Amino acid sequence: MEYYLLKHRPNLKNAEVQLEASKSESNRALIINALSGNKSVLYNLSNARDTQTMLRLLKSDDEVLDVLDAGTTMRFLTAYSIFGDKPVLLTGTERMQQRPIKILVDALKKIGAKIKYKGEEGYPPHKVKPLQEQKSETVKIQGDVSSQYISALLMIAPSLPQGLNIHLKGKIGSRPYIQMTLDMMKLFGVKATWTNNTIEIPKQDYKEYPYVVESDWSGASYWYSFVALADEAKLKLLGLRQKSLQGDIAIVRIMNQLGVMSTFEDDGVVLQKIPHSKSFEFDFTDCPDLAQTVAVVCGIKDIHCRMTGLESLKIKETDRIKALKKELKKFKVKLKEVEPGVWEIKSKFEPTKEIIEVETYEDHRMAMAFAPISTHQSIKILDPSVVNKSYPSFWEHVEMVRDE
Repeated sequence: MEYYLLKHRPNLKNAEVQLEASKSESNRALIINALSGNKSVLYNLSNARDTQTMLRLLKSDDEVLDVLDAGTTMRFLTAYSIFGDKPVLLTGTERMQQRPIKILVDALKKIGAKIKYKGEEGYPPHKVKPLQEQKSETVKIQGDVSSQYISALLMIAPSLPQGLNIHLKGKIGSRPYIQMTLDMMKLFGVKATWTNNTIEIPKQDYKEYPYVVESDWSGASYWYSFVALADEAKLKLLGLRQKSLQGDIAIVRIMNQLGVMSTFEDDGVVLQKIPHSKSFEFDFTDCPDLAQTVAVVCGIKDIHCRMTGLESLKIKETDRIKALKKELKKFKVKLKEVEPGVWEIKSKFEPTKEIIEVETYEDHRMAMAFAPISTHQSIKILDPSVVNKSYPSFWEHVEMVRDE
């Protein structure tokens, strides 16, 4: 199998990293712009495979839309496709066909969409027919399974003949991602009201707006990890804003406890090492994509860590909890569920001369979350090209900042 060898390098150069643009913002901007008739110019779109797949499929006249492994693209296009002029079949990789879509499909059917599964009930591939008539202006949807289902409904809501009221049931997970969607819709001229667990969006038109996509805070998290784990490090990450729409800016306050201080400047943020706490507790409900990064940092730095809000990790690119447990174990770090929904990190990590292989499970975040361990010992990252999903230039940047 293809691998990427990262030899032990304890220090980082004093360097600047031009991060990739946010695929979360890019994919939302693309759908919103498509719903408006492509009136707007979008700047700094992400080079991530997920975004490039979205771009390609929005321009496609094919009856089969293959999203590959792009979960966001699958969810957003499923909702967007009800406005098409012909039926389309949405499909993806083997893993994508194991990732549930039923909650979103059920909501779209309630609105009036006709969607039929071609394989297992509740999973892609599925055929979406153009909407003939809106049968309901109200839907109920679980708030704690995937914010992408909710964002998909939000973005199509103003284009529906009667608008849409969305009632979120139970606990709301990844709230910042829902808010990001609403904030971006507002920039494109759409008004919405979010009161308690109900979001109301009347029928209205998206307006023209020149949108500049910010750098990716999820991608930034791996550089925070590198700085936290290195013996000496000072990095500047370009293109990030202190007032960001992205929920993963939470990495700033998380890493302030784990040994990294952030100083914002006009063109980005400077990361510097500071002392870290001996214990750490955090609820990842609003930012689940940061959990792998934090688990690795705490394990390697022997910080006693309690983590909650990890439920959605099981339906990501892989079962991330299962994958984390297996790979951390190779470094003598234990991830254990000590009570329902509460996970603890316990570490006996000691660097060895052995080169440890890290499986990535077709998950970009496994590769990037474990790469910073190379500040303590040599490792091999298997199937390194998985980073193309969100951060194609990651390995190039890694080589740029690691001190010889």
